[in-house]
Amino acid sequence: MFSGLELTLFLLAAAVLGVVAFRMMHLPPMLGYLVVGIVIGPHGLGFAEDNETTHALAEFGVVFLMFSIGLEFSLNKLSAMRHIVFGLGVAQVATTIAVTMVFGWAVAYFLPQLTSISWQAAFALGGALTMSSTAIVSKLLTERLELETEHGRRILGVLLFQDLALVPLLIVVPALAKDSGNLMVTLGWAVAKAMVVLALLLFFGHKLMRSWFKIVVKRRSQELFMLNLLLITLGAAWITEKAGLSLALGAFIAGMLISETEFKHQVEEDIKSFRDVLLGLFFITIGMLLDVHTLIDHWFLVLLLLTGPVLLKFGLIAALSRLFGSSTGVALRTGLALAQAGEFGFVLLNQAGGLKLIDPLLIQVILASMVLSMLAAPFILAKSDAIVMKLSANEWMLQSLALTQLATRTMSAQKHVIIAGFGRSGQSLARLLEEEGITYHALEMDPELVQDARSGGASVSYGDAARRESLVAAGIHRAAALVVTYASTPSALKVLHHAAELAPELPVIVRSYDDADLDKLLAAGATEVVPESLEGSLMLASHALVMLGIPLRRVVHRVQDARDERYASLRGYFHGAADIDDDSEGLNVRLQSVTLIDGAHAIGKTLAEIDLPGQCGTEVAMLRRGKQRVDAAQDTILMGGDIVVLRGSSENISRAEKRLLSK
Repeated sequence: MFSGLELTLFLLAAAVLGVVAFRMMHLPPMLGYLVVGIVIGPHGLGFAEDNETTHALAEFGVVFLMFSIGLEFSLNKLSAMRHIVFGLGVAQVATTIAVTMVFGWAVAYFLPQLTSISWQAAFALGGALTMSSTAIVSKLLTERLELETEHGRRILGVLLFQDLALVPLLIVVPALAKDSGNLMVTLGWAVAKAMVVLALLLFFGHKLMRSWFKIVVKRRSQELFMLNLLLITLGAAWITEKAGLSLALGAFIAGMLISETEFKHQVEEDIKSFRDVLLGLFFITIGMLLDVHTLIDHWFLVLLLLTGPVLLKFGLIAALSRLFGSSTGVALRTGLALAQAGEFGFVLLNQAGGLKLIDPLLIQVILASMVLSMLAAPFILAKSDAIVMKLSANEWMLQSLALTQLATRTMSAQKHVIIAGFGRSGQSLARLLEEEGITYHALEMDPELVQDARSGGASVSYGDAARRESLVAAGIHRAAALVVTYASTPSALKVLHHAAELAPELPVIVRSYDDADLDKLLAAGATEVVPESLEGSLMLASHALVMLGIPLRRVVHRVQDARDERYASLRGYFHGAADIDDDSEGLNVRLQSVTLIDGAHAIGKTLAEIDLPGQCGTEVAMLRRGKQRVDAAQDTILMGGDIVVLRGSSENISRAEKRLLSK
């Protein structure tokens, strides 16, 4: 129907419209992609074909996603997770297949009039149902900042083994269909070949990766660096595919090897655009699989096959996690995240259909239920905390105990700073606060980091700053400021929402990558937004100017002028009792906040009428109404309770304060 270019343009337009619509409804973009696939696919309006070319492009999305996840790992971390990957992962796959086979036998024995499912077909179905969606779950965990949590590591460990298990399953299912007597020999050769390939990639690749990247980087070509990155990612995926493994596994290993080098962060930025675009196409192709007519005609069976496997996997994985030493809360979260179907399950199901092991109608019904379970996954994960709290009284007690311990640690703190996130930026801020004798308390979601930092004497607790209860326990009502040190706009918006409700007057400083979300964060109540890109460019410029022979004093003023244009709150500084005025450098400009109390002279007048610059030689650096910043335009009418931040000399500020408060 469409040419290649027309199909590409159509998919892009549909994807843009779908994501915009779901963003407006505050729903995950991946749901937009899935719905777009359902609507335009062969079972919907029929505008896009579900063909090999589309699937090949979509598979690249999973490849780059797994590569990005590999960048977050290292060989040491994978070694530390081996009991999860080859313990919990093996148990999950084996148990799910076994239970499915028992259920298939029971149906065939007690209800032969419904359908006849052979044990070979039941094994193939078990293999398909055991898979969970690596693409959906890992992306959601990344967005929720949960990759490094205990349940996040268990989830990724199980997903990794599921990817590994795909290889023998793809070999065993056809062998079972042919009733081959050489099954063990075939499987043994496949395992041996896979082990050789993985050994070559992990050990020899580890030694070669850093040296090769240094050679490429010395050529000082961004184009060459990007070409090399694509070559390594796709090359590793090709090697594992030729060895009978999945493309995604090779990409994961390539990312893990690069994570051992100093080029990790540059690679992360370069690969992001490829990953997100192609991953969107992958989700569209998953949506294309859903046959709406089958869903309508056999809705009850689809509903049964949706709820049954999801509840079964949730219960099995949660029970196995508990068996492998997880707390109840971690086990339940692991089960909820892995309960849905996975993209590799479609591969196994299609293979079983091609081998005539399963009735075509049953395959369509199962496919519909699997796609629906993937559609439900973002909603399940979004509500996972609430679900866990309701299902586990013990988890509720643990959460309450953690909040109680947090409240106990901060009970005596007054005018302290709450630090959301205790990574590198949070720790640097904490050291500066300690040097100034200012108390702080940090909230961090990585339990290992919390333990290590607390052992080193840091004032930090395990807690999510995006939760209202954590902020209350951290003493937000008594705090002097709240600083969000991680650059995640969705999480920062949650923090700002709770802070606005709990402590409207509390200053909140938020870190961001750039100014892209500046207006959104300021509108949500951020007192100031600090973009990394601006600060990096200012430091780069200051060092360059010094190296070019510009006097340091002039460089400092240049940088300060640049900041003045961006940060109203840094135009001068708030003086304390210990500050000594020093006019030698012309840096005696200070800031002072004046609250317009009831009866103040300035209430009801505009800034133009008060004319602080003309009458007092003082600027209005910032105007705050409650927690929100107000535009300090000349026609702005001052109201009772407004906080006017003045900038000027001590003498001029005193005159301005009198003019604001009394005639």
